[in-house]
Amino acid sequence: MKIISYNLNGVRAAITKDLAGFLTAEKADIVCFQEIKANEIDIDKNLFTELGYNSYWYSAQKKGYSGVGIISKKPINKITYGNGMLQADFEGRTITAEINADTILVNTYFPSGSSGEDRQAYKMEFLAEYMQWLQKLKKKYKNIIVVGDYNICHRAIDIHDPKGNKNNSGFLPEEREWMEQLFSSGFTDSFRHLHPEDAHNYSWWSYRANARNNNKGWRIDYVSVTDNIAEKLSEAFILPDAKQSDHCPIGIKIDL
Repeated sequence: MKIISYNLNGVRAAITKDLAGFLTAEKADIVCFQEIKANEIDIDKNLFTELGYNSYWYSAQKKGYSGVGIISKKPINKITYGNGMLQADFEGRTITAEINADTILVNTYFPSGSSGEDRQAYKMEFLAEYMQWLQKLKKKYKNIIVVGDYNICHRAIDIHDPKGNKNNSGFLPEEREWMEQLFSSGFTDSFRHLHPEDAHNYSWWSYRANARNNNKGWRIDYVSVTDNIAEKLSEAFILPDAKQSDHCPIGIKIDL
């Protein structure tokens, strides 16, 4: 099964940049989108239907903000919109797909803290609540895949300038510690599992200072899997040549 995760920075804008062509070329079974920035009614769902996908969308209450979606060629047992975290659900941050009785795919757009102290405080609150929620999911599902824009770089190898960014949201010690907790609580970073020391692999670049052309980026998008299925991963990849967004797609191939 091939799963792709892609922060689109606006689904309607991405469609104008040949998102359909990208999807046609990649032939993923399931694609998870973050930051769709659109109400479901404003999304051209026929485009995805014509490509063979069923689509599911969870928009933020605030127009043109946040939001997530899943498109799938595979049958889905159940879609769950939100996760019961009040502010996160208001912002349309999580949608989950139960693939079978043992397996759930969680698609999340984690908050950014870069816009000020209040949002950073909320980000840390979100992370604490999210960790508790994941532990509850682990009691119900044997196999969990958590994809999305985590808005955190885990290690120095995951960011182009670790020293210069040590005080910036997305690379703060407390955020990185949360990632450590995640990866010591029964989850595996799929990319690092298969590419443990590969450097200069990023999934987001600032629009400033020609950052993308100079590959001065951050790896803030992840596919995490429960440890019990890590050995079923055959590929974990980053696709920097796809340019529908300031992020690029990431993904896995897994035998489930």
